[in-house]
Amino acid sequence: MNAPISILLIDDHPVVRTGYRRLLESKQDMQVIAEAESGETGYLLYQEHQPDVTILDLNMPGICGFETIRRIIGYNASARILVFSMFNNITMAQRALKAGAMGFISKQSAIDEMIRAVHQISSGKIYIESELMTALALYATHDELRKNPLDTLTKREFQIFKLIAEGNSNVQIAEKISISPKTVSVHCINLMRKLQLQNTLQLISLAIDHNIIQKKLV
Repeated sequence: MNAPISILLIDDHPVVRTGYRRLLESKQDMQVIAEAESGETGYLLYQEHQPDVTILDLNMPGICGFETIRRIIGYNASARILVFSMFNNITMAQRALKAGAMGFISKQSAIDEMIRAVHQISSGKIYIESELMTALALYATHDELRKNPLDTLTKREFQIFKLIAEGNSNVQIAEKISISPKTVSVHCINLMRKLQLQNTLQLISLAIDHNIIQKKLV
C-alpha cells in the first residue's frame, strides 16, 4: 500500500483547519501532518515536514498568502500548493497560479472539491475549481473579457496592491514581504501609474470592483 498523501494546512482560523483536517483524514490515502495559523509558521513547517501538498488561505495576519507561496516556492520550486480562498474570482485564481500555486478552490466550493484537488495536485496536475475553470476558459477566448487593468501588474506589484487595499501602510507592507519601505514606495508609484490612479481611495475602489477585497459594511 502506498504511503498517504502528506498535507500541511495553513489557515488562521482553527475551526476551518479542524473541519478540513477531518474531511481530508476521512480518506485513507490522506494525512494532515502539520497545521499553521500564519504564513510565517507555515513556511517553517513546510521546511521541516516537506509535505506532498500544502493547502493555504490567501488572507492571513502577518505575511499574506501570496508571500507565503513565494517563500515556499523559493525554497522548493517543485512545491505543490493548493490555495483555498474566500474570494471566488478569476483574478485571484490567475494570480495564485502565477505566484506558483498548482490549484485554486474557494471556501464556497463543494466538499468533494477539496478531495479532488488534493488528489490531482499530488499527482503533479493543475486543479481549478469547476465553476472558475469555465470562467477562465471564457476569459481566455473573449477579448472583451480580458480588459482587466490588474493584468498589467507584476507579481510583486499585485501583492502590494492587495496589501494597500487591505489598509496596510508602506512600513507594514515592507515588514510583511521583507523588503524596504523605499522599495515599497517605488512599487506603489509604478502600480499607481500603470492603473492610472490618483489616490488610495481609487485603488480601494478598484480592488472592490475586482473582488480582491470585500466592501466593509458600516
